[in-house]
Amino acid sequence: MEVLIERYGFLFVTILQQALLGLSLYFPLMAGQLSLASLGFYALGGYVTAIMSTNPAFAALRDGLGFLFHPLEWLVALALSAVLGVALGFPALRLRGIYLALATIAFVQVVGVVALNCDLAGGAVGIFGLPQIFESRLAYFWFFGPLLVAAMLLVWRIERSGFGRTLFAIREDELAARAMGVPATTRKVQAFVLGCMLAGITGAMSAPFLNTWNSRQGTFDASVGALAYVLIGGGRSKWGPLLGAALLVSLPEVLRPLKDSRMILNGLVLVLACVYLPRGLAGLFEKRGRS
Repeated sequence: MEVLIERYGFLFVTILQQALLGLSLYFPLMAGQLSLASLGFYALGGYVTAIMSTNPAFAALRDGLGFLFHPLEWLVALALSAVLGVALGFPALRLRGIYLALATIAFVQVVGVVALNCDLAGGAVGIFGLPQIFESRLAYFWFFGPLLVAAMLLVWRIERSGFGRTLFAIREDELAARAMGVPATTRKVQAFVLGCMLAGITGAMSAPFLNTWNSRQGTFDASVGALAYVLIGGGRSKWGPLLGAALLVSLPEVLRPLKDSRMILNGLVLVLACVYLPRGLAGLFEKRGRS
């Protein structure tokens, strides 16, 4: 059992990490907004931790605070993500549909280009040799596990609040919601910023887990992957990102004995899920609950 846990510990923690990224996309989706900006904030949060953990300018602060220096990194990433989320959200969320998706993709690309040309971020090479907080990768469960539980509880609370009901009203019919006096733009920005903050702190926690950070951590491909977690898992359920991440992260590992053929089966599973599960994996449990 210990060998099994050690072998698949990295995979298990990665599922939690990717579920958090999927959940960061779920916040704007509650208001019907297709945003792919989360991976930009994920990359930003990782760079905050990577720079603060390795730059000599923070050496005295690191030595003085000890382990408490890590929560400080998370708070800096959280605050920076919130500020940039507001700055990006108000102009971007006036767009709709594919135009919003393109605008947020552009933000992800801008973050990547800035990182590639910034010496502080290590340029194309990135930042390597980040200090390890735990000896075992499985121990990082105590970072991502509580954060995922807290994020799920926040979503659960929002869905049952007046704020959540206004988000759902905007998703179903924004024009009607505005006619009823709902400040649609403000509510959409608030949901967007919550997703940005979750992605930022996830990135800040992920940097020591991965032991390195570079511009490849936040790319368009990674954004599409995170969106796939939500769509395959269920875009209208808070459980969707977790179910989608569990399937799509573990599937290549389960199919590893098939070698090169595994990618064909992986794609086939995605196609079948899109065709036969329009409400995602979470829709299966909803049907069972109703029956």
